[in-house]
Amino acid sequence: MIGAFQNAVSIPELKRRILFTLGLIFIFRIGSHVPTPGINAAAMQAMMQSQAGGVLGFMNLFTGGALSQFSVFALGIMPYISTSIILQLLTAVVPYLERLSKEGEQGRKKITQYTRYGTVLLCIIQSLGMTYMLHNISPAEGQSIVINWGILFQITTVLTLTCGTIFIMWLGEQISERGIGNGMSIIIFAGIVARLPMEIGSMWALFQAGSINLIQVLFFLIVMAILVGLCVIVQQSYRKIPVQYAQRIVGRKVYRGQSTQLPLKVDYSGVIAVIFASSVLITPTTLAKYFENPNSMGLGQTIIQTFIQYLSPGHIVYTLLYGALIIFFCYFYTAITFNPTDVAENMKKYGGFIPGLRPGKSTAEFIDQTLSRITLGGALAVVIIAIVPDFLAMKMSIGWYFGGTTLLIVVGVALDTMKQIESHMLMRHYEGFMKQGKLKGRSSF
Repeated sequence: MIGAFQNAVSIPELKRRILFTLGLIFIFRIGSHVPTPGINAAAMQAMMQSQAGGVLGFMNLFTGGALSQFSVFALGIMPYISTSIILQLLTAVVPYLERLSKEGEQGRKKITQYTRYGTVLLCIIQSLGMTYMLHNISPAEGQSIVINWGILFQITTVLTLTCGTIFIMWLGEQISERGIGNGMSIIIFAGIVARLPMEIGSMWALFQAGSINLIQVLFFLIVMAILVGLCVIVQQSYRKIPVQYAQRIVGRKVYRGQSTQLPLKVDYSGVIAVIFASSVLITPTTLAKYFENPNSMGLGQTIIQTFIQYLSPGHIVYTLLYGALIIFFCYFYTAITFNPTDVAENMKKYGGFIPGLRPGKSTAEFIDQTLSRITLGGALAVVIIAIVPDFLAMKMSIGWYFGGTTLLIVVGVALDTMKQIESHMLMRHYEGFMKQGKLKGRSSF
């Protein structure tokens, strides 16, 4: 492993890409500590501590702690992800967007442009709602979170948070183009990893205080290690379907028949299903938070508070919806990235067939049925990985930040980044990270 990293930094282009990625991550972490004007930082952190384990704590995890300090990156990259979800869902039902998705590079650029516009609009809405939410929250220890409430503060906050998210989006695009890995996933990965030392410290504090014992800690760590292994297996597993190609004559060339395999991944979505499901559940709860007023006891506030409680991490309703959304997005992303009909037609075009099946429609139906079954297995495995750590952390009072959502994202992004580094090394005749076998390709956000 050490020799592989030494080989990686010995390749000039790969070294530049790695250093470029690390540099932009460093800029992202600096921006997470730059406060937004007009906010009482001490009162903000006191409020976030009181909301630990709730929806605001979950958002704070994805922003790498930027929300707890209400920095310029307080919204994080989630508005961009939410807009991407909306556009991908609309692509399946709006003919114009569907045509764009099939127009290759030009269509992809147009959809990316619409995603950016949608991100700006969503940032304006979320940042404006967040200003009212902070204004309505009761003062912490006699100090208000907003120092001077007024139209100037609202305009400044909206512009600051919107520009912060747009800058993060630009950083992610630069990482994808000139760095290593998928930029948006790397940004989320960096935010989560930055929070882990603090959460481990909190766990150690609970152990020292006697709230949890050594057996509970060891049991939790063993379960997490097992789930990490399961996560790697799910992300790297695939089903092989035998394919036979008949002998062909093209011009003066004779292509001999050969046997090969069609690999179908168990989980085509990777970390996308988890990120999308989390984003979908965050959005309505965040909007409800904007209208919550703890000082009011009316019927409307009771409904809002009950809604927030049901959709907060750890509640049974949240867990069931989270699992259902993960399964949905696993199937949805598989459907938009893998078309069995196109695969069957391409096989038929080049003289390929699955033994025992007719080329064309029968082959497409078989591939579709097989893909549906293995996707269900992969989706259920992802649900188990996402839910079990949260359940254990809640029962053991460890803290849900060590949950399966973070585990899936961290492991998935790490695998994808290692795969890209390994591909650069293999292109230059270097060995990869493992002498036996290699990392399989996987889709990432």
